[in-house]
Amino acid sequence: MSSMQLEKLRMTGAGRAMAVLTSGGDGYQGLVDGGDNIKLAHWHSVTNIIQQGGTVIGSARCKAFTTHEGRLSAAFNLVKKGITNLCVCGGDGSLTGANIFRSEWSSLLEELVQKGRITDTLAKQHGHLNIVGLVGSIDNDFCGTDMTIGADSALHRIIEIVDAIMTTAQSHQRTFVLEVMGRHCGYLALVSALASGADWLFIPEAPPQEGWEDRMCDRLEGSRSKGSRLNIIIIAEGAIDRNGKQISTNYLVVKRLGYDTRVTVLGHVQRGGTPSAFDRILSSRLAVEAVVALMEATPDTPACVIGLSGNQPVRLPLMECVDMTKLVQKAMNENRFDEAVKLRGGSFENNWNIYKLLAFQKPAQSQTNHSLAILNVGAPAAGMNAAVRSAVRVGLAHGHKVYAVSDGFQGLANGEIQWHSVAGWTGQGGSLLGTKRTLPGKYMEKIVETISKYNISAILVIGGFEGYEGVLQLYEARNRYDELCIPMCVIPATISNNVPGTYFSLGADTAVNAAMESCDKIKQSATGTKRRVFVVETMGGFCGYLATCTGIAVGADAAYIYEDPFNIHDLKTNVEHLTEKMKKDIQRGLVLRNEKCHEHYTTDFIHKLYSSEGKGIFDCRVNVLGHLQQVWSHQIPTVYFLRKNREKQLSYLGGNIFYLMWRVFANSPESVCVLGLNKKVISFTPVSELKDETDFEHRIPTVQWWLNMRPVLKMLAKYQTSFDEYVPGEIEHVTRRSLSIDPGF
Repeated sequence: MSSMQLEKLRMTGAGRAMAVLTSGGDGYQGLVDGGDNIKLAHWHSVTNIIQQGGTVIGSARCKAFTTHEGRLSAAFNLVKKGITNLCVCGGDGSLTGANIFRSEWSSLLEELVQKGRITDTLAKQHGHLNIVGLVGSIDNDFCGTDMTIGADSALHRIIEIVDAIMTTAQSHQRTFVLEVMGRHCGYLALVSALASGADWLFIPEAPPQEGWEDRMCDRLEGSRSKGSRLNIIIIAEGAIDRNGKQISTNYLVVKRLGYDTRVTVLGHVQRGGTPSAFDRILSSRLAVEAVVALMEATPDTPACVIGLSGNQPVRLPLMECVDMTKLVQKAMNENRFDEAVKLRGGSFENNWNIYKLLAFQKPAQSQTNHSLAILNVGAPAAGMNAAVRSAVRVGLAHGHKVYAVSDGFQGLANGEIQWHSVAGWTGQGGSLLGTKRTLPGKYMEKIVETISKYNISAILVIGGFEGYEGVLQLYEARNRYDELCIPMCVIPATISNNVPGTYFSLGADTAVNAAMESCDKIKQSATGTKRRVFVVETMGGFCGYLATCTGIAVGADAAYIYEDPFNIHDLKTNVEHLTEKMKKDIQRGLVLRNEKCHEHYTTDFIHKLYSSEGKGIFDCRVNVLGHLQQVWSHQIPTVYFLRKNREKQLSYLGGNIFYLMWRVFANSPESVCVLGLNKKVISFTPVSELKDETDFEHRIPTVQWWLNMRPVLKMLAKYQTSFDEYVPGEIEHVTRRSLSIDPGF
């Protein structure tokens, strides 16, 4: 859980007293004890905590709050402070307790009046308690929300350790068994197994079938016989067999595995560390929505939880979520494991099915007549190699011939087609295939010759804006070359996140994390020095996604981007605003600038402007992050997105194949698409449609969803921002049907 949750306190100057607590305490214990445990928060109370893990206001279990007397004391302490709005961040137990507290509020006040502890007037002034919940859980086990606060950071810790273990496992030809948290939920184990390409997985929702021990050993022996030097087994701490007996790491090592095997129990390292960019942004957005919900609440407003649905904050009825979450455990207790997987939601079920496909499905015994060419186009982006690996393996499982093309469209034109082993590609950054920005226009005839020579039936392009634009050129050349009448698909992979037809591109989240960690270090470098402002330039071309998301994740004072035009008067206002903040308790400032946000207001210009205007108050330094944003290995959301896409992509290529004599022929607009994640839906959008939604001069979509986050950035930087600019979340109900049809993030 991230201390970023406390950024919500910056929003409380709207005329209502509000208490914020994490699960337990000092949480509920602080409410029960009162006194100095309940303090008035100021702007500076939450300054410079965004990068801290855990929770700075404390968290602990509170037995006293489960009793009537404990809740009576809590009500008394809140009324004394004039508080009638409560924001609770915790799990289903903490949120259930908050709902009970709310339902008893009137009777608790009546009892306090009868005992003479408060006056009747005071009771009437505080006659209703508003409750809003935020779900803080690394297990991501709360029904109704796509992601809970803290889950992504825990996955980052796991993958960092898995990557480190893989090097020693490969060196010594060892099998490693990794135990991760998840007593009742296998989310961490499942997604980390997907991201790392684990050989075997144990989760409580899907116990293995009888005889799993022999099948597991056979699989490990098979991989060793094919030259693999390491095996990774991931087990959730609550993993059980079909009889409900726990599967322990000791049983795996001592009883079943005859190899040189080591066990690593990750334990509480998964809860600690610096929050990931995704968690910081998620916490900020959900916390703002929570405060807005409390400000809008009336006595008739039911208690709600703020969740994430399709990358948008939503308001969920609290007890609907709690009841549905309890149904999962009930199904597991009654050995209805298939139902338990479904109740976890469509995303969990899809991940489980994709893991089984990638881990256990073998190449087809019979070959089809179809061949798939895979190439990377554009600048390198984290996740490209993992995408190639998944596409190759699923293609082989369907009986297709798969060609790997080096150096993008230029390599396709030159016939640089070969077979690559994709083992071990998942965790590596960059592009092992090789990638170039070259467009196919001037190589069209050579590309057609290569397609004809190798009888290529479909093309999969994993790349950035150049990949999208190149495939569009191939589509428009169909009227001249029948050989181009084959299915083509683009999987967006670029740190700029500027490909139309998708909310997210592979590599974008990794780039945000790289920029965020660099900014954290830059800010830390000024610790103990005089007041200092840093001007940091990010990549992204004309697209401001990277600068905006990084700005929210690091608590930037401003982020200048092309899509949000600014002039010299805006710059002057920003400088004056930051100068006023620096005159008080603020020691460091951070200003981000997208590399192409303005032709004339360059990074050097902004640096000199801040240096001049802040003279005598703060000094200024400039940093250009450059290509370090490109070279990292993948992060969790990058892999999560591409894994979900792989089966969809192969189904699409197969569904658009029509036979004309002995070869493939597909000439409809729908046969050339961008595969994207739009809200919760993985969709194929024809490039012919996306052409009208693209600003080709600036290489960005004409409409970009993430601009809705700009008001949050400004609010948390203490700018006077009208709430008219903020789009509040909608109310969504949580039912079995909504979970079953919901594909999840």
